[in-house]
Amino acid sequence: MTEPRFLLVRLGSLGDIVHAFPAVSGLRTSFPNAEIIWLTHSKWEFLVNTSELATEVWTVDTRNWSNVRGILARIREHRFEAAIDYQGLWKSAAIPFLARIPRRIGFSSETIRESGVPILYTDRVKVSALRHVADQNGELSARTGARVSTGNVNLLIPPDDEKVVRARIAQDGTEEYIVLSPGGGWRSKCWPAERYGLLAQRILRQLGLRSVINVGPGEEDLAAKVADAAGDAQPIQFTGSLGQLMALLKNASAIVAGDTGPLHLADALRTRVVAIFGPTDPARNGPYRCSGVVLRWEGAATTYKRETEPDESLLHISVDEVMKAIRGLREAA
Repeated sequence: MTEPRFLLVRLGSLGDIVHAFPAVSGLRTSFPNAEIIWLTHSKWEFLVNTSELATEVWTVDTRNWSNVRGILARIREHRFEAAIDYQGLWKSAAIPFLARIPRRIGFSSETIRESGVPILYTDRVKVSALRHVADQNGELSARTGARVSTGNVNLLIPPDDEKVVRARIAQDGTEEYIVLSPGGGWRSKCWPAERYGLLAQRILRQLGLRSVINVGPGEEDLAAKVADAAGDAQPIQFTGSLGQLMALLKNASAIVAGDTGPLHLADALRTRVVAIFGPTDPARNGPYRCSGVVLRWEGAATTYKRETEPDESLLHISVDEVMKAIRGLREAA
């Protein structure tokens, strides 16, 4: 029997791709000899390749029609049996549809964010909105006939990136460190930057460890606020490639972060995490491996509305609580 050819569509972003990995692992486990082509944005090609789950990684720029036409022609020539759209947006669903792939698997209207998208699928999978998004993705893999819906994930970091990060941290006289990641896309998901700075003070005073601040593009103001509040603790500010970020996270004693890509990446790398959640539901969007502690105020209301200031629920989580969680992880190690 000929092994199937699958086209997988997950264009971005960091955390969402990490949460697609277990479902693709289930697909790979179920069809070990299948040809699995993952279509993503060029920004995330490296990340997808580190999972070694796809036979090949193709890239597309959905803002460039010439590029889209080229990828559609390439897909048609490849004659895929089925496509799985793990993203659920018009731009991701349209590619398998326009490429005329005969079987197109995606989420039903109950789950999907953009209205009308499921009309482009042949298989519309209804999943519980309360389940973790990684398990929801696994339901799409299961619709192909996969006997395993989700599987283990092992991300490989290039040795050169590990070497660069070790040298960078050693310059500051540090070997053991804790990563603080104050960003998170929507500012309403972010614990106040000033509290991260106070936390850096506590970590140095009580544990004797330096903190490393990691922020993404456009979040430089958060790094500055953390550094100002940290004072003499002088946290190390880190910028680097995605591979270097992975090396930084993998070798950290722990990471403290909100519902953001670096948190989920650290969790996938089996780093201990202290996850600070506010408006988003950790049962649905939290660390999938549960390799640490999730803090959320019991009165928090779940909402995915994107606001510019920290959600009120995050203000109920104190520096003392986060420090207690860090100590607990270290004592349990």
